[in-house]
This record gives sequence, structure tokens and C-alpha cells, in this order.
Amino acid sequence: MLKLLIIEDDERVATVIRRGLLEAGHHVSVAYDGKMGLKLAVQEDYDVVIMDIILPQINGLELCKMIKKERPQVPVIMLTALGTTDDKVEGFDAGADDYLVKPFDFRELEVRVRVLAKRNNIALRSETAIILQTGDLEMNTKTKTVRRNGLEINLTPKEFKLLEYLMRNSERVLSRSEISENVWETTFDTGTNFIDVYMNYLRKKVDRDHAVKLIHTKPGMGFIFKAES
Repeated sequence: MLKLLIIEDDERVATVIRRGLLEAGHHVSVAYDGKMGLKLAVQEDYDVVIMDIILPQINGLELCKMIKKERPQVPVIMLTALGTTDDKVEGFDAGADDYLVKPFDFRELEVRVRVLAKRNNIALRSETAIILQTGDLEMNTKTKTVRRNGLEINLTPKEFKLLEYLMRNSERVLSRSEISENVWETTFDTGTNFIDVYMNYLRKKVDRDHAVKLIHTKPGMGFIFKAES
């Protein structure tokens, strides 16, 4: 699930895009003018920002420059009815990472969103990889802090490393052997249950008192980390 921001003053267009992205499983916020779009883009951590060029209060080109100044890592897709080469160059010069001319096939937008988010995620991991986030759970790998719904969770170093591995591999079933080799750097001993013990530790700290659970057991296979009620 990606966290996406749409900045589009045409409510009909914004509604269609938002509905499609929600159906694709993403979390979507919408702003209908440049000023609100800038506020959201700067305050929140989005995987991709999708914006129109012609916007009230702050036009899309200036808005893109402002967002890139504050959040240089966030990918921006420009949406516009203007499709000449000069228009595209102007958009890219403003800092846009991709450019889509209206009308467009929604499937193409969704593919471009996923490609940009994946590319950005790989780049962040190879450079700083400071923030990891799943739902309302956020991990700062530099300060070694974890928060859920804004409240800090105190973890031991091993619990932190285990949670980091789970978050980096969210939505994927992980076997006990794989977890053991990557978190404990040792071969899993089938005669012990230390991984299950640590998972229970994490569940109590991460999932307790929350309706949406993140750590799930897959009988006979291992564990999967994903937001699920």
C-alpha cells in the first residue's frame, strides 16, 4: 500500500483518480488547490504526489518547485492537458519526475505511480533509508525510534532489528529460517521457538490496543507483516 497525494482542482477528475487508487489498495489524500497541496506535501510523508499544472492559489509548476525544495526525494507526476515537448520540458525543469497528458488511461497512471515509488524506495534504502512506515507505524532507523499513532514504542535492539526486517519485507510471507538468517544471522534451529517468542514480544508492543493488526502468523509457512483488521 502506497501513501499518495492528489492535487487537482477539478473535483470530478480528483474523485475518479482517488477512487481508482483506493481500489488498487493505496492510501489517498486529496487537495483541491496549490496552497493546501503544499501544506499536505510538506507535512506528510507521501510515496508519490500526483498534481495538475493549472491550480488555484499556486500553479503546479511553482508548487512542484516548492515541494521539491522541502521534500526533494518525493516523486511528482504532472497531469496536464498540455502535451507539447516544451510543456513537458517546463514540467521536468520544475522538478517533475513524470508527465501524463489528459485524457489518460488510469492503468497507465497506476503503473507509473508504482514504478516511481519503487524506484524512490530503492534509492532511499541505498542512501539513507531513515524512515520506514506501514499504516500508522513509523520507524526512524537513524534515531532508532518507533511510533504508532504518534506514541513511542520502546523496543530492545533485537526487537528493533526484527521489526525493521518485517517492515522492509511487508506484504511478503517470511519463513522462520529466513528471519533467523537475516535478523539473528544464524541457521534456524527447528527445536527452538525463539522466533515465535520474539514475535509475541513485538505483538504485545506493536499490536496490543490497536484494532488493525500488523503481525500475522501463517500456519506452516511463517509470518507476514501487513495492516489488517
